Amino acid sequence: MSLLALALVTMTVLAVGYLTYGRFIARQFRLDDRTTTPAVARADGIDFVPTRPFYLLGQHFSAIAAAGPIVGPIVACQDFGWLPCVLWILLGVVFIGAVHDFSALVASVRHGAHSIAEIARANISKKAWAALVAFIWLALLYVIVAFTDVTVATFTNNDEELARLAGVEFNKGGAVAAASVMYLLLATVMGVVQRFFRWPMWLLTAVFVPATLGVVWLGTKMSTLLLLDAKAWYWIVLGYCLAASMFPLWLLQQSRGYLGGFVLYLAIGIGLVGLLFGGYRVEQPMIAPGVGFDGLFHFFAGGEEVPKMTTILFPFLFVTIACGACSGFHGLVCGGTTSKQIEKESHCKPVAFGAMLLEGFVAIIALSTVMIMSAEQTKGVPPGSIYGDGIARFLTLMLGENALLFAKTFGAMAVATFVFDTLDVATRLGRYLLQELFEVKGRVGGAVASLATVGVPLGILLTSAPGSYRAYWTLFGSSNQLLAALTLLGITVWLKRNGKRCWYTAVPMVFVMAITVTALVVQVVHGFRAAIGGTGDFTPVINGVVAVILLALAVFFVSQAVTSIRATPRHQSEAA
Repeated sequence: MSLLALALVTMTVLAVGYLTYGRFIARQFRLDDRTTTPAVARADGIDFVPTRPFYLLGQHFSAIAAAGPIVGPIVACQDFGWLPCVLWILLGVVFIGAVHDFSALVASVRHGAHSIAEIARANISKKAWAALVAFIWLALLYVIVAFTDVTVATFTNNDEELARLAGVEFNKGGAVAAASVMYLLLATVMGVVQRFFRWPMWLLTAVFVPATLGVVWLGTKMSTLLLLDAKAWYWIVLGYCLAASMFPLWLLQQSRGYLGGFVLYLAIGIGLVGLLFGGYRVEQPMIAPGVGFDGLFHFFAGGEEVPKMTTILFPFLFVTIACGACSGFHGLVCGGTTSKQIEKESHCKPVAFGAMLLEGFVAIIALSTVMIMSAEQTKGVPPGSIYGDGIARFLTLMLGENALLFAKTFGAMAVATFVFDTLDVATRLGRYLLQELFEVKGRVGGAVASLATVGVPLGILLTSAPGSYRAYWTLFGSSNQLLAALTLLGITVWLKRNGKRCWYTAVPMVFVMAITVTALVVQVVHGFRAAIGGTGDFTPVINGVVAVILLALAVFFVSQAVTSIRATPRHQSEAA
């Protein structure tokens, strides 16, 4: 398959999926624009703000589209080949991922814009709420671990060949680090200007969006300024997350999300140009060598030739691609901020269903950046660098080879931009969850909760070898998609209790739960074997212990859901 054919197939599948299955799912929920949404009923100009769907789509999309749909498809292509990745991304994003996001948003809107945990409390039990809150917090820890390691890898990865071609002293990782730091400072300045000087949005856009590209150029001129080792960057990145999670939203998060949205759209546009007009050949194999359908059986059978987890097609293809097809993190965004801005119920379809399909397209673009490189070229190269180099190749089609340094820095910084958005949001959500779970209020309590949320990942990263994201990514994907399954379960209980058809949420819930539970069990076994084998590598042991805890919380949540369905008669309610 050529990249042109891949682009045409992808756009066709996503468009048809939105117009047909998206319309079908919307009809099941009987969206009614005569219903007053929480954004309208509780409009306060701060948290509840009715927002036009075009602008809300951009905000929601930039919040959910982080490193997941970039790193996951690249790693999965290297492990399994490009064909299984394409099939799962396109089928998964239409029939599971978009359904999950849309259902979570509608459920939140109809429950007063509350989170999925609060929906579980209302429809299942308080015990289920506590279990889900604890599960979400652990899942967020692995989001922070995996994404921090990916970010640091882009900051420490140099390209000596590029430096020789440039003919100047140049360090690509240092350029990305410098550009990323300046980008965060620029977003802070924008937040201050918007808050105190009240510039109109068009003027802020005209000044700060070009300035974002300007800091990329400046990064190429300051590439040797921030050359630090991985462990130093762990401290700096997680220290930033700790501080950013305590900042008021106007100071950094809102402005950074706005600027990051433009970077995201620009990266998609560049990727589309590369797919349609690049004329690149596919170098990666359709099916990776050694991949088979019997890997899971041989793994559990044990023996001297136990296959690596990365070669077991089921379930690790699905959890490796992670957010590119389905993400439980999206449900947190839907119930956290987006549901508070839905002006009419019909807007849920373009905002949630549409944004998830766009994320699937981001995943296909990321997949294309590794497809045009051979296995030898990508060996040992961080996925962020692979994506950045691919976007750079596409960008030079428009700017020419003279802009290679800028293109390479922009491509790699695009990854860091997406990751920073996720990292501090995940830290802030972790703070909220701990404060809610332990009923701790005030700034001191918030600081302690934030410190716990970044302290655990910091300890894990400092005791692991740099580049361990591959090991942590597997558990991140497993926990993230199991969270999606639990979210779908909560929504299914809500629909079932109110006498509504629920197969369209129940079927994907069962499928995703089977995948993720199997993946977690494999990691428990792998951790146990590593512990008794005395290899000295504690990463699989840590993953195994956390997997046991996640499985226990999930089993408890499922048991509470089953009990709720059996004990409560079906009834109609205003929430339905």
